Amino acid sequence: MSVKTITQNFRQKVCDQVRVEAEGVDRYRVFTPFLFEDGDHLVVVLKHEDGRWMLSDEGHTFMHLTYDLEDKDLRSGGRQKIISNALSAFSVEDRNGELILSIQNDQYGDALYSYVQALLKISDVSYLSRERVRSTFMEDVHEFVQGHIPEGHVHSDWHDPTHDPDSKYTADFMIESNSGPILVYALSNDDRVSNATINLLMFEKWGLKFRSIGIFEDQEEINRKALAKFTDVCEKQFSNLHGNKDRFLKYVQESGGMVTG
Repeated sequence: MSVKTITQNFRQKVCDQVRVEAEGVDRYRVFTPFLFEDGDHLVVVLKHEDGRWMLSDEGHTFMHLTYDLEDKDLRSGGRQKIISNALSAFSVEDRNGELILSIQNDQYGDALYSYVQALLKISDVSYLSRERVRSTFMEDVHEFVQGHIPEGHVHSDWHDPTHDPDSKYTADFMIESNSGPILVYALSNDDRVSNATINLLMFEKWGLKFRSIGIFEDQEEINRKALAKFTDVCEKQFSNLHGNKDRFLKYVQESGGMVTG
């Protein structure tokens, strides 16, 4: 099939703005009007390799996403699920970070349509809805805490069984340490900050001995009054998770007298 015919097929199945330009032997750059959220274009290359024609992003999609996210964060939790679902739905293969789709039965246009849809779905991890972001943030904190604190020392959704048998006042995590319990709160919005403040005040009222940590999704997004009240009752705060993982572990080590992973 000629390049002219392939281009026509692309335009028929996708849109009239598709362009194809040669970049060497059996290699063509496919230009489409589709963009990432920040305005960068999707990278699509049509090439012949191992006896087959395929579409490839040559690793650009994941590289683009890691401008804002760590690579390991794309491989776990809610983000990994979104990516896996997109790859499966559109029969795209992840070849060590390069996303490829083989052309079947000269169906170039259909392949490009599916491929673009897959890349756009994958790019959704960079601008999830607010509710979805909160879900992913909680998963990220959970995986981090469970993965770095010695087994058996972390309790999720902790409550004090003596004063609160009905679990009305909880902490996202309780870490058993040599110096006593360390209560950890994952804070994604104003409501969670206010609830954490109330819970910590109640623990103080009961006379419990503990240390406390607040990890924000983005501290700058929290209402100033809610943040001020929380600051009065929480011993240690981190403005976000990704930039403070080492500091969190260091604090747990120093304040709790325990070795973290």
